[in-house]
Amino acid sequence: MKIRLTAGKIAQMIDLSAVQCNDDETRVRALAQRSREIRPCVATTLSSWIPLMKELLSDVDDVGIGGNVAFPSGAALPRTKIAEARHLVEAGCDEIDMVIDVGKLLSGRHEYCLDDIRGVVDAADRRPVKVIIECHYLSDDQVRQAAELCVRGGAAFVKTGTGWTPTGATLENITLIKGVVGDAVQIKASGGIRDIATLVEMYRRGARRFGLGLGRENAILDQVEAAPNGVVEFEMD
Repeated sequence: MKIRLTAGKIAQMIDLSAVQCNDDETRVRALAQRSREIRPCVATTLSSWIPLMKELLSDVDDVGIGGNVAFPSGAALPRTKIAEARHLVEAGCDEIDMVIDVGKLLSGRHEYCLDDIRGVVDAADRRPVKVIIECHYLSDDQVRQAAELCVRGGAAFVKTGTGWTPTGATLENITLIKGVVGDAVQIKASGGIRDIATLVEMYRRGARRFGLGLGRENAILDQVEAAPNGVVEFEMD
């Protein structure tokens, strides 16, 4: 099957973010402006900036607002994560990215992690929840275990990482996750996606959403627009 992607279609698969601790109001406003221009699927920022982002995009109905729970460590208590998810819903978030408790996962506390995911999924009130498993710190077996917990917990997506670790999404991790989740949940690749060739290969391996920090989208969209007829074509297995 041949896939044809334009810059507009790729933008609709992007979660564009300003989620570093030093992202100030100028940066958040720049995120809103860029979101108006390219129309990503979601514009994501840190919790305290959600009301401003909601205000800035109040007249834009095709860009969702994304919020983060227990970002970036994942180590908040489950009840704190539930409360944060509820606050994000009240603030107007359309999608929620939560960080799994990486330390508990590494300690083999799988039921704890499962209950943690379920709590946020319930609090999100039918809004999609993407569970960040932070692959950088995990072995292959732990990536598989985390992906299975996401499926069991009712997540909409498995997300590879926060983008705060030394390494981002890898092709190998997308393949590992896809091998576990199949079509049960979707995959979001985040961190280290710098060119259209990488994005396309991740798409071929199963990723359908791509987390990019503000500014990282420029090179990718420029490469697509420079392709013949502004279209990137490739075959799916």
